[in-house]
Amino acid sequence: MSIELKRERSAAMAQTLTIRSHVSLVDGTEAEGGADLGPSPHDLYDAALGACKALTVMWYARKKGIPVDDIHTVVERDDSGERSGVYRLATKLRIQGALSDAQLQELQMVAHKCPVHKLMSTVTTEITTQVERLS
Repeated sequence: MSIELKRERSAAMAQTLTIRSHVSLVDGTEAEGGADLGPSPHDLYDAALGACKALTVMWYARKKGIPVDDIHTVVERDDSGERSGVYRLATKLRIQGALSDAQLQELQMVAHKCPVHKLMSTVTTEITTQVERLS
């Protein structure tokens, strides 16, 4: 799969992000020199975790017949230690439905196993970067 970003010419830093048929803007905050026209790369990283947890819980609940009516997910970022190697994300999933305590506990265990959580916490990601002249 390929993800493409191209500079949005009407803004200082903003990038038009294309993933399959989905298009969105990514930008830096005003403090970073952007115009805050869209989420920042850090926002997308954090949102990927929250979205993965919510989607994983919904998928599992449907598969197991657990009555989940709604999920509201909040991700809180503490990047104060990022420069020293610690980036903290706290997620909270508020789930609506006629759930027993055991089902709620089961869904919490499932949320901890979402693929992005595993990717962020247990997998070594190898990144290569190539910079070339655009003609």
